[in-house]
Amino acid sequence: MPKDLPLNSLGFAKPPADTRVVVAMSGGVDSSVVAAKLAEEGYDVVGVTLQLYDHGAALAKKGACCAGQDIHDARRVAEEMGFPHYVLDYENTFREAVIDEFADAYLGGATPVPCIRCNERVKFKDLLETAKDLDADCMATGHYIQRKDGAAGPELHCAADPNRDQSYFLFSTTPEQLDYLRFPLGHLPSKDATRELAAKYGLAVADKPDSQDICFVPNGNYASVIEKLRPGAADPGDIVDMEGNVLGQHRGVIHYTIGQRRGLGIGGLEDPLYVVKLDPETRHVVVGPKEALSTRTIPVREINWLGDEPFTSRKEWHLKVKVRSTRPPREAIIRPVSETEAEVELVVPEEGVSPGQACVFYAPEDSRIFGGGWIYKK
Repeated sequence: MPKDLPLNSLGFAKPPADTRVVVAMSGGVDSSVVAAKLAEEGYDVVGVTLQLYDHGAALAKKGACCAGQDIHDARRVAEEMGFPHYVLDYENTFREAVIDEFADAYLGGATPVPCIRCNERVKFKDLLETAKDLDADCMATGHYIQRKDGAAGPELHCAADPNRDQSYFLFSTTPEQLDYLRFPLGHLPSKDATRELAAKYGLAVADKPDSQDICFVPNGNYASVIEKLRPGAADPGDIVDMEGNVLGQHRGVIHYTIGQRRGLGIGGLEDPLYVVKLDPETRHVVVGPKEALSTRTIPVREINWLGDEPFTSRKEWHLKVKVRSTRPPREAIIRPVSETEAEVELVVPEEGVSPGQACVFYAPEDSRIFGGGWIYKK
């Protein structure tokens, strides 16, 4: 084969027909469009869907992914577009790697983000290895994020559409994984553009609603899931102020999150109170004024670094960070403690910073993502 062949749309110097790509198909419109687009372009597409859970109400609930109807939808797209499709049973792996930690994190007073762990420990780990076992040149997903070639190798960048950007949930993608992954939707201007492509390809899922973030939580009721997994987790306790004075009772620490104001059941107070701390050992929900939520210094560990230079090569990194998925990146100084730990100093204090959430690093001036880590309490 001539060496001077132009690169195809996935970055390989060979014809699409000679390029095998495994597409991770959840059954939703995003991954379905990726698979259909690549099939139409002539790539050797193999669709793979992971069955991640199968518990009762979760199977039938609308807006879920990776179960029941969604597997059927993924299979139907593969049939319509004429490429093979496989369903892999990852229920045990998903339970051990994602659901159990989710429950334990809540019991520990943290606010976990299971979608990140799923990408990190299941989709971009086991599924990626399966793609390699299938002799695929790369694996493509429907995530809204961009992979760009940089001077030192592939770089991770925010999606073109800031309203769809999923960089917060993909910060733990390693350089080795990034080399193998492709994100064909990251450059699109909007979700409407994705649905237009779905209609163009005649996909039955063109108008399918978006999936919810946490697929295994029926009706968004975290507490009921945790109670089933960890009986006794909803034991009641005291709501106390910052001096330890009892203000009321609660129905289980797992029902509360840092920064919560509503649903505390404390009346007759002049100023509103917010949850500022959860103490599972004493079963205390600690409340205080809004200013008590303000945080400037954040300890971060399990850091995945995506910079060109080693993380510890500088005493300080002046970047932007995002401490919740719904908040914009803010200026910060990141001081490495080791290759995987750091202290993050926010230039302007943030409210409601919670252990269990991710702290994601962004370039100050452009769309590049420099990795991130997990917020914890010392």
